Amino acid sequence: MTKVLEDKKTKKRKRVPKELIYEMRYGSPIYYRDYDKVLSGEKTLEEVMGSSKIQAWIISTILEFLVKVLDGKKYKVFANEAGFQWAPRTWRNLDIAIFNKKKLLKEGLTDKYTKTPPEVVIEVDTKADLRKYGDMLSYMKEKIQDLLNAGVKKVIWYTTDDKKVMVAEKNKRWFITDWNDTINVIDDIDLNLEDLLKKEGIDL
Repeated sequence: MTKVLEDKKTKKRKRVPKELIYEMRYGSPIYYRDYDKVLSGEKTLEEVMGSSKIQAWIISTILEFLVKVLDGKKYKVFANEAGFQWAPRTWRNLDIAIFNKKKLLKEGLTDKYTKTPPEVVIEVDTKADLRKYGDMLSYMKEKIQDLLNAGVKKVIWYTTDDKKVMVAEKNKRWFITDWNDTINVIDDIDLNLEDLLKKEGIDL
């Protein structure tokens, strides 16, 4: 009996705190990268939740560009890991999300994750633990497909290790190209990440 109680206590201690859950997919948690190092005391929660310098810079650069060129009466831009929930026990964090303003306001402003699908989602790398996926691409494809199935019209995903960008739209051919390629974001708005960075004096 004592051993059974000890085993139960051990399992309870090993349970991962909800703060270390990065996203949830149909009840299956996706943890922050290096979450196990937080459990072992090697890293703090803030260390695994924070963005890298290059990730934060690129997101900031794209966000500043979009705020300047988007029609503010028509669109609203969310950033900083905006939560999107489209099914029970299912939600994803979004680096940058462009919403139709009227649809968003129709849902109402609450303290919950939005259930209105963004028109466009832009991602830069990820903070997710990828070990169960095997590689970054497998995680990207799963998340992109989930978002498109949930009503997102376009997903644009930049990766910093190889300077590539994946563009995916529902019922259209997905493709991967380079940062120096010009990508249509929405309406007549095009984005060339390499050009934007060079204007800031950055040549990665």
